[in-house]
Amino acid sequence: MLGVGLGFVFMVVLVGIGLFKIFEIYPVSSLILKVVSVLYMLYLAWKIARSAPPENADAIGTPITFIQAALFQWVNPKAWAMALTAISVYAPSQDILNILFVAVVFGAINLPSVGSWTILGQQMRRILDRPSRLRIFNVTMAILLVASLYPVLQT
Repeated sequence: MLGVGLGFVFMVVLVGIGLFKIFEIYPVSSLILKVVSVLYMLYLAWKIARSAPPENADAIGTPITFIQAALFQWVNPKAWAMALTAISVYAPSQDILNILFVAVVFGAINLPSVGSWTILGQQMRRILDRPSRLRIFNVTMAILLVASLYPVLQT
């Protein structure tokens, strides 16, 4: 959970102090990032839709590491859209204090949100105890993931 929250805060800071300029100077880099990110998210949607229930319900999977969770933000097109928009709207002067303020506000909102998302995921296990329910849920989540890419493709 900390990897996701802090990874995004770090991303906002780096976007604010320099990466934002790269996208202004080289607009094609934004298109490349968008294409790679959308392809990766489509791949994830495919994996979610086709995932099978665990063979042993008592088996415990290996969670992703802090670094993996932090790095995931860099391929998440919605995270890029939020970071770029936040900096351009709330810290257009790209003053370091404004950038840090925006990053801290996002962190203050993001960390509790990720925590509640994790708790909800743990509780969903009780509802998704049948393969048919899990299959419907996975396909629905994959469709919603693909649908969430619509705004990214419109920019």
